This record gives sequence, C-alpha cells and structure tokens, in this order.
Amino acid sequence: MLKIGSIVWGVRDVPRAIAFWTQALDYRLRNEPDEDWAVLVPREGPGVQLALDLIDSDKARRHHLDLYASDQAAEVERLLALGATRVDWRYEQGADYVVLADPDGNRFCVVQKD
Repeated sequence: MLKIGSIVWGVRDVPRAIAFWTQALDYRLRNEPDEDWAVLVPREGPGVQLALDLIDSDKARRHHLDLYASDQAAEVERLLALGATRVDWRYEQGADYVVLADPDGNRFCVVQKD
C-alpha cells in the first residue's frame, strides 16, 4: 500500500521558503536543513510533510509527490501495470527512490520506507 509521504516543492531560496512555509502552515523543520533540501512537518499532530527542494528551472513540474512504500519493487511493478512509465533518471549511489511518471507525464517518486 502506498501513502503520500512528502509533497516535494521546488523553490529558488530554501531559507526563504522555510521561513514562509513554517509560518503559513504552522510547520517546523524535521531536522537541520541542507543548502538545497529541507523537510517541514506539522508542529503538532499528524500530516503530510513538505520537502523543499532547491531548483534552478522555471519549467513546469517543479513539484512532485514522494510516495512511501514498504515494498518498493512490488509497488513500482503495480504502478507500471496501471500505466505509469519509468523516467530516465541519474540516480545517486544508494538512492532509496524510483522516479516514475503518470500517464500524463507528471513525475513522482516511490520511496522505500520500512
């Protein structure tokens, strides 16, 4: 079973985005941010996390979903059977995600989470 783990939001300025979104949503940093990446979570209670990703493109598709899976391989195969396609992606070593696209070409990640 998949669940939305993160909405990944493309931003031009991570510190500015942290300041804005923490106040706008009453969220807090999950942990110390990187220069190009930060994860925000609800200050209290459950909720979807918002990941802020430094981007350098004005193109559409700056945002995407991270879908968390306990069995990534099975979920990727299931999604491919439903009409998703694999995206040609350059993965860093040890990547815990697979990049797919829905039938309209919108990208999303399937992340292995235990």
